[in-house]
Amino acid sequence: MTVKLAISNAGKRYGSFEALLNCSFDVPANTIVSIVGPSGCGKTTLLWSMSGLHDLTQGQVLLDGTAISGPHPDIGLVFQDANLLPWRNLMDNILFPFEIKHAKPDTEWIDHLLDRVGLKGFETRFPRELSGGMQQRASIVRALSLRPQVLLMDEPFGALDAFTREEMNKLVEEIWLETKTTIVFITHSIEEAIFLSDRVVVLTQRPGQVLSDYSVDLPRPRTLETMSSRAVFDLTNRIKADIYGQQSLAKAAE
Repeated sequence: MTVKLAISNAGKRYGSFEALLNCSFDVPANTIVSIVGPSGCGKTTLLWSMSGLHDLTQGQVLLDGTAISGPHPDIGLVFQDANLLPWRNLMDNILFPFEIKHAKPDTEWIDHLLDRVGLKGFETRFPRELSGGMQQRASIVRALSLRPQVLLMDEPFGALDAFTREEMNKLVEEIWLETKTTIVFITHSIEEAIFLSDRVVVLTQRPGQVLSDYSVDLPRPRTLETMSSRAVFDLTNRIKADIYGQQSLAKAAE
């Protein structure tokens, strides 16, 4: 399988604070890879380094074999918050990246995405008139409207209620099945990671390193029956044991 992103010995230090250390793994093209780990283990730092928005102290991130040295037009980013501009309506928020790039938007593709995520008819609504889930759908459309080769998602559904979060997970899987965009997904939810992913990478306590890397060999599209299977139960427990084991070791060392 072709490697889309290669993270090689990634390290990040902020003064005396070491967030990442010798972190290495590959992201195959057209897959979803989730990253989980203890709070503060460097997940978001790693994702921002993949986006080119943060420089690494050591190592590198390669996109199709070329080192990323800054923000890249083929990499989209969905943040923890929707980050919609409050004075612009939904459509103007989606078109904002095209204005910055002085590029012509593909309105047919944007209309398709809006219809796909259930936002057709809301183009003139302002962020304050949209629910949290609708705002996050808009941020996904904004990122995908540029047709990125890689989509990085930084805990995008963490602030949503459980029902809306499940709906958003299904939506991401459906969009991925249609576009096969390579996705790297950061989450604190092991169940969410398993539902969405082809692989789940587990990081250690800070400084973050790869502790384990699990394949998720489940049929798609995934259903409630899939997620209640013995295979998912066993994988969830293995990942929890990795994370909780690290936390126990950290407490013992205090």
